[in-house]
Amino acid sequence: MPVLIQSVEPGSHADRAGILAGDVLVAIDESEINDVLDYRFYVTSRKIALHLLRSGAPFSASLQKGEYEDIGLEFETYLMDKQHACKNKCVFCFVDQMPKGMRKSLYFKDDDSRMSFLFGNYITLTNLTDADIDRIIKMKISPVNISVHTTDPALRVKMMKNPAAADSLRFIERLCEAGIQVNSQLVLCPGLNDGPALERTLRDLGALYPNLQSIACVPVGLTRYRENLPALQPYDRERAARTIEIIHRFAEEMLEKHGERVAYPSDEFFLKAKRPLPPPKYYGRFDQLEDGVGVLALLESEFMDAMEQDDGSDARADLTVLTGTAAYPTLQALAGRAMSKKPELKIEVHAIVNRFFGESINVAGLITGQDIVAQMKGRRIGSQVLLPSVMLRRERDKFLDDMTVEQLEAALGAPVKPVDNDGWQLYDAMTGR
Repeated sequence: MPVLIQSVEPGSHADRAGILAGDVLVAIDESEINDVLDYRFYVTSRKIALHLLRSGAPFSASLQKGEYEDIGLEFETYLMDKQHACKNKCVFCFVDQMPKGMRKSLYFKDDDSRMSFLFGNYITLTNLTDADIDRIIKMKISPVNISVHTTDPALRVKMMKNPAAADSLRFIERLCEAGIQVNSQLVLCPGLNDGPALERTLRDLGALYPNLQSIACVPVGLTRYRENLPALQPYDRERAARTIEIIHRFAEEMLEKHGERVAYPSDEFFLKAKRPLPPPKYYGRFDQLEDGVGVLALLESEFMDAMEQDDGSDARADLTVLTGTAAYPTLQALAGRAMSKKPELKIEVHAIVNRFFGESINVAGLITGQDIVAQMKGRRIGSQVLLPSVMLRRERDKFLDDMTVEQLEAALGAPVKPVDNDGWQLYDAMTGR
């Protein structure tokens, strides 16, 4: 599929070779270019021949460059074609639980293997063919993040409402056998894929170790917008505790055999079971931070390291820190430690209850601007407001409900500073270092 070149970086290899915006890239050497994966793979060589079209007429350009050096071409989209949408109808799909009237991008269901490579997104494999798997193996795209949910073929079809959900399970084994590392995700639903079904899934995936390098177990998230959707129940304390025990039994076996736990409950499971979070060493390489596995333990560890290396200089600040109800106890404790070290600090931490999606949704990344405004009305606001950057979209300018950072600042009467999920950054933001 020929790809339109949108722009050429001045002074780049492509510019010096005479390539222009509006030219069409057809192939590199003898390989057709269909998307970003083809382009990135075939452009790495030191000597390459680009085959192009200009006003429909074919021409070629030879380039000599450093290995992996960029040649300076920009395309219409980062994928170089349309993003692949999900073909499943998962019973737990969060997108199906979104209210009407939100921005269009929030309703798009991504299931694109290229997004897994570029941004760490999870894919279900139901969009892929054997040829797609061959390409991943040939290009050594690793790791691949896969939403497995269950290794029972019939149950996977039932959960994902897609006949391809059963057959695509074999791709996991193909990838692992070829040396591709896989991180897997299980969204667990009470009475559906936990209990004995979970035990089977852990055994099946564990057999693919070491290239199946991690299993994240996450409780289903249920919003208040579930009209005409399958009936699901949230985890209560007892069932969350039983699920943790199943995961721990498997993890301890893997630890004894291989020196790694491999399977981990997300932080949310420990919070639901009202159990203390494990220490950082429990999580090994922290392979599943994006799934909320070990996030709070790592944040606390990094924060304490930053505090220990602080030279003790004065830091006068009056701050308001906002977060979701899940992270509130951790942030409250960290703020207390900062104030103990620097008594001149004043830090107030507030948990924002998720009225928009429902109170069972407790993570900071799903807090809306309107919930913050409503719940902070009439409360004292410090000279600066800190909040997790995950509350905002990638551009760090808007909340899920399209309220902008500037609008929130106007409503609160104080500047707002987004802080990444990094203990060092959090400590610096709290102390003004």
